[in-house]
Amino acid sequence: REIQSAYNQTHGIVPKTIVKPIAEQETISQKPDDSKKRMNKNEREKTIAQLTADMKKAAGLLDFEYAAVLRDKIKKLEQK
Repeated sequence: REIQSAYNQTHGIVPKTIVKPIAEQETISQKPDDSKKRMNKNEREKTIAQLTADMKKAAGLLDFEYAAVLRDKIKKLEQK
């Protein structure tokens, strides 16, 4: 911790809290299990593509926990 503080002070870095909108995580409202029962193959593939894009975006924003949730939803949809 002391090493990081010294590095930050030397390089003029001020630590900031990351703020992300909650709306990003609310893009998928259906449970994957319910979706599998109601979706045809084409709809499921579109949903998987959208979830994959959202997962990559979350990973790019360093929101790895949300990316992991999306990964799990993708796996559940792909199991059918």
